[in-house]
Amino acid sequence: MQSWLFLAAAIVFEVIATTSLKLSHGFTKPIPSIIVILGYSLSFWVISIAMKTLPLNVVYPIWAGVGTALVVVTGLLIFHESLTPLKTVGILIIIAGVIVLNIAGVHRFDS
Repeated sequence: MQSWLFLAAAIVFEVIATTSLKLSHGFTKPIPSIIVILGYSLSFWVISIAMKTLPLNVVYPIWAGVGTALVVVTGLLIFHESLTPLKTVGILIIIAGVIVLNIAGVHRFDS
């Protein structure tokens, strides 16, 4: 259970870092630039802790997929970016993929 919390923290740090990357305006703004470096550093450190006990083929896709979906939502809420039907389908596919990976991890279909 603790490894899943580390994975969740890694996702949060990654989303914060990616959002700050946009706010840094090409690393020309110091505070967001520092947050980018710290956020990605913390994300990679915490995900490495999660990978001590969780399989790579589950952790990385969940980290990347959930992070991507949350960045899309962040873009909508903070930067007022558009949500097209195609983006909506993409987010739903990511969520479905995360669910399938979790089910596969629990049932061990890879005998």
